[in-house]
Amino acid sequence: MFEDLTRKLESIFRKIKGQGKLTEDNIKDALRDVRRVLLEADVNYRVAKQFIQSVQDKAVGQEVLRSITPGQQIVKIVYDELTQLMGQTAADLHFSNIPPTILMMVGLQGSGKTTFVGKLAKYLHSKGQSPLLVAADIYRPAAVQQLQTIGKQLNFPVFFEGQTSPVVLGKKAIAFARQNGNSVVLLDTAGRLHIDQEMMAELVQIKSTVSPNEILFVADGMTGQDAVKAAEEFQRQLNFDGVVLTKMDGDARGGAALSIKAVTGKPIKFISVGEKFDALETFHPERLASRILGMGDIVSLVEKAQQTIDQEQAERLEQKLRRQEFTLEDFLEQMHQVKKMGPLEQIIGMLPGMNSSALKNLQVDDQALVRIEAIIHSMTIAERRRPQIINGSRRKRIAKGSGTTVQDVNRLLNQFVQIQKMMKRINKFGKRGLGGGMFPF
Repeated sequence: MFEDLTRKLESIFRKIKGQGKLTEDNIKDALRDVRRVLLEADVNYRVAKQFIQSVQDKAVGQEVLRSITPGQQIVKIVYDELTQLMGQTAADLHFSNIPPTILMMVGLQGSGKTTFVGKLAKYLHSKGQSPLLVAADIYRPAAVQQLQTIGKQLNFPVFFEGQTSPVVLGKKAIAFARQNGNSVVLLDTAGRLHIDQEMMAELVQIKSTVSPNEILFVADGMTGQDAVKAAEEFQRQLNFDGVVLTKMDGDARGGAALSIKAVTGKPIKFISVGEKFDALETFHPERLASRILGMGDIVSLVEKAQQTIDQEQAERLEQKLRRQEFTLEDFLEQMHQVKKMGPLEQIIGMLPGMNSSALKNLQVDDQALVRIEAIIHSMTIAERRRPQIINGSRRKRIAKGSGTTVQDVNRLLNQFVQIQKMMKRINKFGKRGLGGGMFPF
């Protein structure tokens, strides 16, 4: 996400870090370039202007000009201002003291609202909530069926009554939730291609009737200022509580994420970073600012790993590594764990420095994991546990069985040998340097 914005900002900061001495003039020149980059990323004009002014006021101070590392100081100021611009800290959902908590989704048609309802339901269920999905979009063809399909797929109940207005439907859904012990009601309201006053009036009526604990405005993160303009109008008429940015795994330029909080005054609460129902992240302004500036996001990466990696499997693997018994079966198991964390490109993008211009042409091949899995599955149990027995004829058989080439098989086996060597070195370091044979992970 934001690869183009990150690359351009890195280029600007690389120049300013290379300056022998910083002056007010070359700081202003650099910030002029930053302003241009922000406008190219479709950031609101007023927001970009105010952002640059704020950075400039701090950057030309004596503290920066006399600093030992003035270039790094400026990057730090930009980081702080980006974090401030996007909301400073994560904004949590507010739950009702008396269930059910009612969350109402609004937004333009095509913003990914219905899919987000499914993602939010899964997220809330992982936090111990019992969600009820409500199909209150009775206008868009197949909208009800789409939500029902999502509910069936995720095993969550979906409330709908034909020939019922969305306002009445909302009231009945809340009564149903109370009777059936659902702690959260998720209202999927009708979208619109543009601001439609008749349908907007209906949303206002739903709000006054069901009294939602929160209204979330769902915006397509790829539409930039169009999303911001729509948010302004929804905010004026509905006074929503938070923003959700969808499709942030695509080639989003960043304009919506960097503008919407400043324009509406409402926090971004979630970002959707993929098509799968678990591809939903709580929005952390400081982490996104770090990603935008090419510093990575180790905290989110660790959280992702904690959510997906089986602790018992990890402990068993550690024991095997200590005994130098790491096999291709273990390698395959770890591949499956990595796949659960999401696309490789996303994972790599969270590592510091991996968004830099030096890696802009890096092609991350998720299909490589599929090929490796096919190759290992084409081996016998003995071959997986003792790959040294795999001779030329066995390699041909494995390649044929996996639909790959002998070269692919050779490449995997060579990589595995290198991994084994690396594990031996790490294990040796753990015994010498940390005492008691403790594994240094």
